[in-house]
Amino acid sequence: MLFSSFEFPVFFALVYLLYIVLTHRYQNILLLVASYFFYGCWSEKFLTLIFLSTVIDFFTGHEIYKSKEKTRKKLFLMISVFSNLGMLAFFKYFNFFAENLHFLLESVGLSANITTLNIILPVGISFYTFQTMSYTIDIYRGTLKPTEKFLDFAVFVAFFPQLVAGPIERASHLLPQIEKIRKIRLSDIERGLWLIARGYIKKVVLADNLAPYAMELFSQPEGKYGFEVMLGIYAFAFQIYGDFSGYTDIARGISRLMGFDLMENFKRPYFAVSPSDFWRRWHISLSTWLRDYLYIPLGGNKLGKLNTYRNLMITMVLGGVWHGAAWNFVLWGIYHGGLLAIHRMISPYLERLQKALRLSNKAWHFISMIIFFQLTCIGWMLFAAQSIPDILTISQNLFNFTSGSNIPLVALATILTFALPILYMEIYEERHHDEYFMVNFSYKRKVAIYALFSVCITFLGVIRPYVFIYFQF
Repeated sequence: MLFSSFEFPVFFALVYLLYIVLTHRYQNILLLVASYFFYGCWSEKFLTLIFLSTVIDFFTGHEIYKSKEKTRKKLFLMISVFSNLGMLAFFKYFNFFAENLHFLLESVGLSANITTLNIILPVGISFYTFQTMSYTIDIYRGTLKPTEKFLDFAVFVAFFPQLVAGPIERASHLLPQIEKIRKIRLSDIERGLWLIARGYIKKVVLADNLAPYAMELFSQPEGKYGFEVMLGIYAFAFQIYGDFSGYTDIARGISRLMGFDLMENFKRPYFAVSPSDFWRRWHISLSTWLRDYLYIPLGGNKLGKLNTYRNLMITMVLGGVWHGAAWNFVLWGIYHGGLLAIHRMISPYLERLQKALRLSNKAWHFISMIIFFQLTCIGWMLFAAQSIPDILTISQNLFNFTSGSNIPLVALATILTFALPILYMEIYEERHHDEYFMVNFSYKRKVAIYALFSVCITFLGVIRPYVFIYFQF
């Protein structure tokens, strides 16, 4: 069931009508039933996996907390981590490793008969496994107490608005909201409706209108040159942003209507001026998870420059692999790890360059933003390409403006038509540091904005929406 499908508004309306009349305990029961139904609409057989993960982490969390011996605590932590990563590795990476091992053995002249399996990737498994792992890790670190109620923990794991594509919530943030009585205030309704409206605009108007131009490039890169390649990459950059941030906005808005406050997962990432700034703005729940549970435990930036670069590379490569079992995601992780490391190396020289050119901070900020957006788009080319040969083809053709290259005016006009209004809205948000700026507008301006959004969604929205890109992760 997609947020952008016709079935979801009916599903949510029924759930919400029951939700607002029930008491706290029965609200949580309703949320769990609704979450399992929502997930079961994708594939009911994978409900077993999410329930198994819930049982394991609820049990191991309590055992870690009450154990006095450190070795026993570590034992139950390992049970939790290996159980979650084991399920994730089997469903997501088994065939990838089997196929590459088969290729490696044959390349050195060894016969190999390695079996691959017809495995369907459970939707959202990367999100809820990371979410449940952080629960047991935080208990092990002594920063969190386990919840006493299995129902509350099950809701935390399966909460349907953010179940299949995040944000990846921490137990310290979401669990208390599940355990306590929730009050739905007028401000929650206003902010929730704004997030939902903004999310649908990003998804069905921005992302889904640009999707055909991105798909045309990445499904058949041969024969595309120069401006065609460039605009295809730009189309994907705005498609994936509108798609993923749109999902997050809808998830946060739905949650807000029910009295929950999910973390902000995007902060206008294409205004980033450096690699580290980008990861403070893009998929924040994943980047902070990787920082807290991987980068810092590896030593962070406290063990010298070389170790810092190593830690950045390991973190980003694993972040790339988290997205999928394919070499293009590995390369994407290497690319972003390299950007982070190189930017750390050259930062002092960039400051000197700004002074030498006598550029104001505003001018330097704008130039940095434009340059880094191009670097981000190169990363998206690695991310979206379907194979290594496709990456080589697109890279070679990108700078070929002589082999029949032309400016696809329809594609250019479409990108500008749908991307510029979103960018204008985000410029306003960036200047005022407030994603809820519209809530403070007058009643007439609010009505006008919602009317405009409704018209855009009705007449410009794609009737048959594309599946959210991050559902495959």
